[in-house]
Parts: sequence; structure tokens; C-alpha cells
Amino acid sequence: MNVATLLIIIRRAILMGTPLLFGAIGEIITEKSGNLNLGIPGIMYIGAISGAVGGFVYKSSVVYVDPFLAVFIPMMCTILGSLIVSLIYCFLTITLRANQNVTGLAITTFGIGCGNLFGGSIIKIIKSNVPFFAVGDIAKEYNKPFPFVEYLPEKTPELIKILLSYGFMVYLALALAIITTLIIKKTRIGLNLRAVGENPATADAAGINVSMYKYVATCVGGVIAGLGGLYYILGNSNGIWANGAFGDKGWLAIAIVIFATWKPVYAILGSYFFGALCILYNYLDNIPITFIPLLKMLPYVATILVLIIVSLRKKRENQPPASLGLSYFREER
Repeated sequence: MNVATLLIIIRRAILMGTPLLFGAIGEIITEKSGNLNLGIPGIMYIGAISGAVGGFVYKSSVVYVDPFLAVFIPMMCTILGSLIVSLIYCFLTITLRANQNVTGLAITTFGIGCGNLFGGSIIKIIKSNVPFFAVGDIAKEYNKPFPFVEYLPEKTPELIKILLSYGFMVYLALALAIITTLIIKKTRIGLNLRAVGENPATADAAGINVSMYKYVATCVGGVIAGLGGLYYILGNSNGIWANGAFGDKGWLAIAIVIFATWKPVYAILGSYFFGALCILYNYLDNIPITFIPLLKMLPYVATILVLIIVSLRKKRENQPPASLGLSYFREER
């Protein structure tokens, strides 16, 4: 493998890893409150189709695509769609105290089905001869690098040019990971959030509004995860929506949470690592075609290994919140 190929892999790994990073950050925030949201894959799907449909409707209604609206409208649609689904999950698991595992799986099934329904409907509306519709004009605005990149000196290392050549959402994901880490570790809000996830009864006795923290954390986490779905379509797939294209990438985001031991900064490394595994088979020479399906399994094999390794760690700081997945009954306090 030569240097040029390695640089291409790095670029593609970051592109593929960024949606996973959004999903992982969202799930970490949610789990810190004690909620185990296995609906993250479905929420990412909802975020993806909401943004794609919003972009499609906007593009179809104007002659000239305004750069600001091309970014703003899909993002607002994604935030709204992800927030609605997250609120449904919160109502079921926090207010009605439904089983979190079952509810999360139901949300994932609903999200994937809803995305495929609306995606397939648009394909029929535009009478496409291929099983996808595209919003390339919208995606172009999400993939624009910062203007100063074209003025970099010619002697600038190629790796630096690559790291500065992405659209704004790649850097937004990095910023969110850092900001989330600081909030969780350095602020009273983060302290209260961790208290709710570790022992909601004690937090409640200390005057912390447990339900509010769970609602806010789950909704904020869901919205961030939804942005990951949006970036997968508009940043990674260049605005091309095809039913099933998002696949099961959302499950990898949940695996990264464990890989990162519930630390958002570590999720950056985990996301890019899993992103590299997802695309590695495209760049290996002299690989028999029959082995390609096995190579596509690498991210999931890595997931199993991560679960084993993390399970062997005995340090408390590497473990999930003590009340993760458990409904809180205040009357039992």
C-alpha cells in the first residue's frame, strides 16, 4: 500500500467515521443519564430522511439554491424529526416507564421503516429509473471546505491539506465531542447528569430533577445522533438517498460508546477506526472477490472484540453508569 492510497483511506475513514461520531456522542449523553437508547440507529435514519426530504422540497421549490438555506433547512428538518422521535422514546421510557430495550428496538424498526417509506415515495414522485433520489446541490454546500484552504502554501504537507478539506460538519462533530467532555467533567450540569445516571434516588433526594435531566439528555443525544444521519447522506453519500443505504451503521455508533468507555473524546478515535474498517476492503490489492464479504464483516468482528476487552476491564471508570437501562420509580426511594 503506497502513501497516496493511505492518504485516501484516511480521508474516507474520517468521512465514514463522522456520522458514527455524531451517533456515539448522542448515545453517550443519553446513557450518562441512565437511559439506554437502542433506538439510536432509527433516530439516525429519521434524521437522514428528514434532512434529505427537507433539502429535496426546498431544491424543488426554487430556481436558485441559496447556500445558507441549503444548509439551514435540511438541518432544521433533521433536528425536528430527531427531536420528535426522541420525545416519543422519553415519554414511553421515562413517563410510562416502559422497558428501555424493547422501546429502543421498536424506535429503530420504526425509524428505518419510516425512512424507507418516505424515500421510496420520493423515488415514485420523481419517477426515477434507479432506486434513489439525489439532492446534490444541497450536499455540495455541506461538503464545501473552508475558504482559506485554497490559499495554503504549496509546501503544506498533503495530510494537513486533507485534514482541512472537509465540510463544516466534520469539525462540528469534533467540537461537540470536546464540549461534551468538558460539560460532563467540569460543570455542575455534568455532575448532576452523572449523579442521575449512577443513582437517581440519591440525586432526587439531593433536589435534582431526575425526569428533567433524563428528558433533556435523551433529546439532546437524539438530536446529535440525527445530525449523524444527515451527514451520512449529505456528506458521505453526496446527497444520494437509496433505501437501505444507511444500513446498520447506527449499531456501530452504539459499539463505539463501549469502545470509548463512555468518554466522548475517546469516541473520536473509535469512530475513525471503525470508519476505516468499513471502507478498507475497497483499497486492498489482489483480494479474491469471494473474500470481500468477509472483509465487510471487519467492523462487526471488531465490535465483538471490543465488547470482550471492555468486559475484562475491572476499573469502575471504564464501566457504564450504574443505573443504565433501569427505570426510576420515585415512590421506591
